Amino acid sequence: MKLFATVSVVTIYILHICSGTDRHDGGKAKRLESIRQEVANYKDVAKSIINLAVYGNAQNRSYERLAQFVDTIGNRVSGSENLKKAIKYMYSALQEDKLQNVSLEPVKIPHWERGEESAVMMQPRKKKLAILGLGGSVGTPPEGVLAEVIVVTSFNELQKRAQEAKGKIVVYNQPYVSYGVTVEYRERGAAEASRVGAVASLIRSVASFSINSPHTGWQDYEDGVPKIPTACITIEDAELMARLTSRGVKVVVQLKMGAVQHPDADSFNTVAEIVGSKYPEQVVIVSGHLDSWDVGQGAMDDGGGAFISWEALSLIRDLGLRPKRTVRLVLWTGEEQGGVGANQYYERHKKDIGNMDLVMESDIGTFRPLGIRFSGKSDARDIMLEVMQLLAPINVTKLYDEADGTDISFWMQAGVPGASLMDDASRYFWFHHSEGDTMTVQDPAWMNLCAAIWTVVAYVVADLEEMLPR
Repeated sequence: MKLFATVSVVTIYILHICSGTDRHDGGKAKRLESIRQEVANYKDVAKSIINLAVYGNAQNRSYERLAQFVDTIGNRVSGSENLKKAIKYMYSALQEDKLQNVSLEPVKIPHWERGEESAVMMQPRKKKLAILGLGGSVGTPPEGVLAEVIVVTSFNELQKRAQEAKGKIVVYNQPYVSYGVTVEYRERGAAEASRVGAVASLIRSVASFSINSPHTGWQDYEDGVPKIPTACITIEDAELMARLTSRGVKVVVQLKMGAVQHPDADSFNTVAEIVGSKYPEQVVIVSGHLDSWDVGQGAMDDGGGAFISWEALSLIRDLGLRPKRTVRLVLWTGEEQGGVGANQYYERHKKDIGNMDLVMESDIGTFRPLGIRFSGKSDARDIMLEVMQLLAPINVTKLYDEADGTDISFWMQAGVPGASLMDDASRYFWFHHSEGDTMTVQDPAWMNLCAAIWTVVAYVVADLEEMLPR
């Protein structure tokens, strides 16, 4: 009897839980079906966007706009005259495109200038080394730094050979694992070398492929650690010096760098909108960054992302669409120094965080698109999965995890859903932060597809009856 009573109670409890689960599952299924029906209503609109961007009158427009921009302005490093010209150019172009609320929001950004620089291997033979000073680096004395090198493959090896490194130039010949893993040598290499008494550091470029081309980028000194000059060298020269020193050959390099860190400069984030028809205070952001490094043309990083974001607003306007929420274009400045302009934008606008529906950033190239990366809670992801199905006509329906983007990270960390373009970026780090980042890297057909995806996602999310859950 006792056992039977216990079983009865357990059975009743299980039945109760199961019935609750059924109700929960039933409610979720009903909600998902409602989402599918609402999103499915945008099928014709999505096709219109795709047709206009990929096959219609807007075909190749983002590519042609970008080519004219970078061919006219060139690269646009933070604080430079070129960046000022670029912002002025875009401000006028967005007005001429008859977008709404075109404006410039002031920010302060770093202003570093590389100046003249050179490196020559003096021993065991004379050979000019291709270098690019790293952002924020101090310069050398006018006569330069002449010292023997020590080649290491890791920070651990540097620590083990700390006594040997004193008074030398540390050359990092670290293997490329991935950008996210390997970039720490560019970022921390100078500080770690200085900590053991080195007089300069040369970092093997953080690149997956090289034709004797150095790649620049920002680096970070540490408080209390003397600042030493630092630059990137090519993969080929790093490996050359590694082979020489492994044979016991003494390698001596003369490094000259005229780098100067100026006071922070005045700049702007560039903004334009399609104002929402029903909830204008609620916003979907589409974005890319306008600044670049001072090499190449900045066409890939991040001209493509910036210009497909502009194209999204143009396509919405061309089709006479008016989403319920505002679609806002933001062309960030100072991204290459860690999202400086975007951080100031966040601080200025975070009071409106409850009205931020979705933040989108494209900053990993505009190559052949594969889908969208998304960060947000599961309910929001369910909606985004349905939105992606609208892209079936161009066979790009995949929703990946973890949106990425320096400039939107501030919003995502605060709980706002985020999205970034996912494309075949297998060649991205061949050209990244190098002289190779030019219009030659860009493909108009791929940019058309990227623009179509970007526009469909931005428009549909902005026009749904409810904001994405968070």
